[in-house]
Amino acid sequence: MEQIPAMQFLVAGALGLGLAACSGFRVFVPLLAASLSYHFGYLTPAAGFVWLGSWAALLTLATATLVEIAGYYIPVVDHVLDTLTTPASFVAGTILMTSALPHLDPTLRWTLGILVGGGTAGLVQTATALLRGASTATTAGLANPVLATAENTLAIGGVALTLLLPLVAAGLVILLLVFVLSRVRRWRARRRGTAPTKG
Repeated sequence: MEQIPAMQFLVAGALGLGLAACSGFRVFVPLLAASLSYHFGYLTPAAGFVWLGSWAALLTLATATLVEIAGYYIPVVDHVLDTLTTPASFVAGTILMTSALPHLDPTLRWTLGILVGGGTAGLVQTATALLRGASTATTAGLANPVLATAENTLAIGGVALTLLLPLVAAGLVILLLVFVLSRVRRWRARRRGTAPTKG
């Protein structure tokens, strides 16, 4: 009997982590997916997040999603969006993680939401922003639409995988985070003029 709730918490955490990571690619795609899931009863939101499944939230997020996706194909606008979506992704990741964790003490739920959800979203978003900056510097922005398409695909595909196979998606997110952190470590080592130590 004790293993059933433990598995439920594990799946809920995996859902939150997967959706939070996807908000690092596109802020509003996973929020829209969560809104649709809550609205049509596919998922049950945690206490205090019923509003995320309302018609008002659904229509607002659908509009914001279309604007965000289209904006990344417009030169200069994509950099403005990166500036705006970096803090927004942290907020979105926090909301997605917190809303996916039912039956937990609110303090613990929000702590996990901020640290795990917000942290994951922020890290992924920062990595994509740096990648877009490198793309602009090396290709004068010509490769940015390709990068935008890849990010859109990762956001939409990641959301679909998270909703269908949350544990698999969470495992892939952990691998992604390990990869991003290792790249950041190497980048910092290069800036200090030292090679990263192995082990």
